[in-house]
Amino acid sequence: MDASRQYFENAVTTQQRGKLIVMLYEGAVKYLEIVKEKLREGDYALKGIYISKTQDIVAELNNCLNVDAAPQIANDLRAIYNFIHRTLSEANIERSEAQIDVCIGILNELREAWEEVAERVEPAGASGARTPVHFEA
Repeated sequence: MDASRQYFENAVTTQQRGKLIVMLYEGAVKYLEIVKEKLREGDYALKGIYISKTQDIVAELNNCLNVDAAPQIANDLRAIYNFIHRTLSEANIERSEAQIDVCIGILNELREAWEEVAERVEPAGASGARTPVHFEA
């Protein structure tokens, strides 16, 4: 019984971590959509604030990588997160909506992959319903 209990606890922990990561990706994309709105409005101060918020999320994702568990995947993700961070810095300076769109595309792909991971480790009998995530603007 201890082995099955340990498996269940590990599955729940992994699922919860996966859902948290998905939420971070969703928040980053939401902030970048706001950045695009602020660019169109000419509100460059708020554009910069929301780029910074997105960079904070990406930095948190980068800091939470578990290199011991999967070194190659962690290193690949680190390279992607560093690319996103640099691209957002350039987009901020250049006021480039195209660069924002590149980052949104990458973040959406990563979110979809993590959604699949979270669904695969969902414990038996758990609800498939997603809890809505709200990030304050």
